[in-house]
Amino acid sequence: MQTNKLPILFLHGALGAASQFQPLAAGLSEHYEVHQLNFSGHGDVPFSEQGFSIQVFAAEVLSYLESKALDFVHVFGYSMGGYVAMYLARHYPEKIGRVITLATKYNWNEATAGKEVKQLDPVVIEEKVPAFAKLLAERHTAGDWKTVVSRTAQLIEELGHQALLKPRDYAQIVTPCMLMMGDRDNMVSFQETIEVYKALPLAQLTVLPDTAHPLEKADVPLLAYYIRRFTTQNI
Repeated sequence: MQTNKLPILFLHGALGAASQFQPLAAGLSEHYEVHQLNFSGHGDVPFSEQGFSIQVFAAEVLSYLESKALDFVHVFGYSMGGYVAMYLARHYPEKIGRVITLATKYNWNEATAGKEVKQLDPVVIEEKVPAFAKLLAERHTAGDWKTVVSRTAQLIEELGHQALLKPRDYAQIVTPCMLMMGDRDNMVSFQETIEVYKALPLAQLTVLPDTAHPLEKADVPLLAYYIRRFTTQNI
């Protein structure tokens, strides 16, 4: 179907699913051709035989774009989805319009990965945070949520040993990018976000007030405003 609306693709975070974007999609659908997908192993999509990694998820985005006959698309990536978006901008710039990331962690090393992996024990989650365990079970219908958690921990551990994007990579990204983070994000630091912002040739930085890391904590109308502003302005 032909449309004059700008195409935009939402990429979810670790342990997340496309369903989390419903309020934002509703807020932007008047002006955008909104696209969403679940990475393999998330939501209603089974695990891929290709593996469970940023590279695999990026390849799934490329396959999705091909299936929808999209020559290019703007991308909004939340948390891990933002890292996938930046990886795509680095290696497949011809496919990516503009990139907006929210609450994306860029500084991956053994220490930062180790801290996050400690939070990803499915047994502890089930025992200590049963409401979250129930939410994950309802969200990931294609497989066992505990497997999603365990494989996410492994992915993060691998990132800690070998970050896919280094400072020199960001310096080579020609795509206009807007990095967004909440001022109360206890997972993503100002320092790592600002370092990437400074390394990118064409970048803007936006700090959302009174906003913690979870996507559900973001002010949807404010988020929609900044996304629309960035994707329509001349740069």
